[in-house]
Amino acid sequence: MHLPLPKTAEAFAPAKINLCLHVTGRREDGYHLLDSLVVFADVGDRITATLADSMSLRVDGPMAGSVPVGPDNLVLRAATLFEPPIDAAITLTKNLPAAAGVGGGSSDAAACLRALSELSGRALPGPDRLLGLGADVPACVAAEPLRMQGIGEKITPWPSLPPLWVVLVNPRVLVSTPAVFKRLERRDNPPMQIPAEDAGIDTFVQWLAVQRNDMQSAACQIEPVITDVLTALSKTPGCALARMSGSGATCFGLFYDAKSAEQAQATIASKNGGWWCQSAAILK
Repeated sequence: MHLPLPKTAEAFAPAKINLCLHVTGRREDGYHLLDSLVVFADVGDRITATLADSMSLRVDGPMAGSVPVGPDNLVLRAATLFEPPIDAAITLTKNLPAAAGVGGGSSDAAACLRALSELSGRALPGPDRLLGLGADVPACVAAEPLRMQGIGEKITPWPSLPPLWVVLVNPRVLVSTPAVFKRLERRDNPPMQIPAEDAGIDTFVQWLAVQRNDMQSAACQIEPVITDVLTALSKTPGCALARMSGSGATCFGLFYDAKSAEQAQATIASKNGGWWCQSAAILK
């Protein structure tokens, strides 16, 4: 017996974090080749979709003002991937800053696809169509620790991840990804060196510390305040590693326990009232 399909579906759109991001080459068509360890945090946006007579999008939440609601919105573009279309009234509750290097738009698109799939009982669109929305979308659909390679089309589940917490900090500046790529000194950097599968938390963090975000230096040149964010994170007690995520401007500090992360978040927020700052657990 088949259960009736729901009339309303919700999906969480977690923040995406590039714990490391290596730029390893460039294709003839201009797309950059990446090698990245991607994880997701338990802070993010939320999609609610309700069956309706036509497709619509409404945006609310503390970061709603930064989100365009026209046809270029990734949530609406994701919704058009279903054929025939699924008419639904979609609400995006925006909690993550936009253009921030934490995959907000891509994760929102992935959450929309999950919600519409639940509403309709249809399968998610294939990987090729997902990639057409953006390099991060296939990873955001998976929403689990993974290695992302190529232009984002090759994703491999990460075998194990120790329990970790993060503090995410964005100084509320927009960083253009094309501008960061334009400033890269090299586009043929070495790929990741994979750690042993049974690496403990200390060994894992030591391994991660010698990996890189090849976009960090260029982003700091464009927006020097990113350096201030990294310094603030690295000075908080218990911070094992501070690094930028994606093309910025959001940076993260890694912590071994929730209390240390929460205390660091409170300290940074109290000293930098204009910055967006959240502590979170990394999802496993």
